[in-house]
Amino acid sequence: MLQIGPHSIATRVVLAPMVGVTDQPFRQLCASLGTQLGIAEMISADRRLWDTRKSRHRLAGRGGFELLWVQIAGNDPAQMADAARAQADLGASIIDINMGCPAKNVCGKGAGSALLRDEPLVAAILSAVVAAVPELPVTLKMRTGWSPDLRNGPQVARIAEDCGIQLLSVHGRTRACRFEGEAEFDTVREIVQAVRLPVLANGDIASATQAAAVLAQTGAAGVMIGRAAQGRPWLCGSIDAALGGGAAPAAPSRARIEALLLEHVELLHAFYGEQQGLRIARKHVGWYLADAGEAPAFLREFNRIESAAAQLATLRAHSAHALVQGALAA
Repeated sequence: MLQIGPHSIATRVVLAPMVGVTDQPFRQLCASLGTQLGIAEMISADRRLWDTRKSRHRLAGRGGFELLWVQIAGNDPAQMADAARAQADLGASIIDINMGCPAKNVCGKGAGSALLRDEPLVAAILSAVVAAVPELPVTLKMRTGWSPDLRNGPQVARIAEDCGIQLLSVHGRTRACRFEGEAEFDTVREIVQAVRLPVLANGDIASATQAAAVLAQTGAAGVMIGRAAQGRPWLCGSIDAALGGGAAPAAPSRARIEALLLEHVELLHAFYGEQQGLRIARKHVGWYLADAGEAPAFLREFNRIESAAAQLATLRAHSAHALVQGALAA
């Protein structure tokens, strides 16, 4: 059970926000497969950018979840507060602040995990956002610190608690580590011990066994699943069911994965329209088939297709029984 402000949710697994991944179609599919909570794609706090086609898609809908948990990124306290109020007006249930993204186009603007080296600015942003939306819980996505030499995550966590943040999700790498090497959870454990807030442990968790081990090591309230869910929309629900004490659900059959793949592509076409939808579908199909032996040759053909109907016809014509074998390892 997770407690986020006034919301009690019977889960210990949250789908991480991932730009280009956790859009409405993907969240909708994950929700239908047992995921209880997921965060929408990060969006800039600069509202002048919200009228683009990309931003309009990111702002759209609950994605199948009861609670609409949205994430904003920026480095200006007033702008972040304004964005939070606007998201509340658009129906957000929970506001998440991004201080975890290591991408150059985010950190280069002094946002995301770049903020971790400026603790006074962290406090100013968190305080401004919490004050702007007193009716909503505000959460924080962060890393273990700025660099391996400055793992200041526990200090940032205490600042967050003092500012009124209701939940932390902590990726087990520093900003400098990006996604290199293995996630470490000793610092996450220190953060759990430093605050009274619920903490979600994030990083390199791809199975129920790994999730249980991380929970035991850290004492976290739950886990957040990111890249491991790409191409596996059933993963969060499966891990959550296993952590609930019952028997771990069986991996989906090959025929079921084939059906999910087709459903996902159809959702993308419907949501984005044909031209954008078929291009976005290419990367998702690649994730579904990432470990399958026949995937490279198939994907070369698939990625040249220029119509939605032809994409679906090609997927139906090629039996996914051979293509999705790698996905069954989950």
